[in-house]
Amino acid sequence: MAADGFSRKWIIEKSQDVLAEYSSGITLRQLYYRLVARGMTNDIRHYQRVVGAMTDARWKDIVSMDAFIDRERSMFGKTEAEEKDLQQEINNAKTQIEAWMRGYSLNQWSNQPEYIEVWIEKKALQGVFENPCIQNSVGLAPCKGYPSITFLHEAAQRFGEISSSKEITILYFGDYDPSGEDIPRAIKDNLERMDCEVNVERIALNPDLIKELNLPSVPPKLTDSRTQNWDGAGAVELDAVEPRRLKQICERAIAAHFDTALYDELKEKEEEERSHYQKALKHFVKDIKG
Repeated sequence: MAADGFSRKWIIEKSQDVLAEYSSGITLRQLYYRLVARGMTNDIRHYQRVVGAMTDARWKDIVSMDAFIDRERSMFGKTEAEEKDLQQEINNAKTQIEAWMRGYSLNQWSNQPEYIEVWIEKKALQGVFENPCIQNSVGLAPCKGYPSITFLHEAAQRFGEISSSKEITILYFGDYDPSGEDIPRAIKDNLERMDCEVNVERIALNPDLIKELNLPSVPPKLTDSRTQNWDGAGAVELDAVEPRRLKQICERAIAAHFDTALYDELKEKEEEERSHYQKALKHFVKDIKG
């Protein structure tokens, strides 16, 4: 039994309650912060205790192996080894053709005055931001700390293809600590060195949000060279924000830059063009020679 009460048994029991709320999976660090919200001490020793408990619980089949997401390690591609079913392939093709016929739509940001992307400090949180970004047709860029020059160069090239009449805005989400606060400044400065003018709007984390959500903090890392000149009260990781709340914050940030009146105009144009699109496809399919 742990002297502070946060035993392996306590961790597993509380974790089962938390995991029941997140059937699609969360990261180990997100689970840890949900346990901190339930009273666990916020330090590296207790985080390691959670990792150990969840490792043991999964090997013993107390917690499902599918309970967690690891965004830092992913598989690329797939080895196809199964035989294809011809009839199934025909049915799939019919379904796809029907989807193409119905699926004509205009890019919802095409008549907006702003071009928006969401940039996040941690790739591990990509899963939290994917749905709000996909649903709003907004690009998502995990920086993994300070973005590399290559990453920024690719962004500058991408932004350079945007109409000159559009204002480019990056909605940034990162930790509240010496480096996390400095990253947006570095992004803007380095993109400007590449002759790319952008607005970088830091959405999270910030002191007001930390206070509003009552998030746990720890002293900033002494190994961070920026700590000496940082005047923040305490470091807080973005992972500490409850995932569903973080999604809502992202959705609101995107909505604040989206003009719904212009979108209504776009939908009218889309409806007019859809009939022409469908007629053209029908003619094409009819004229295909086997």
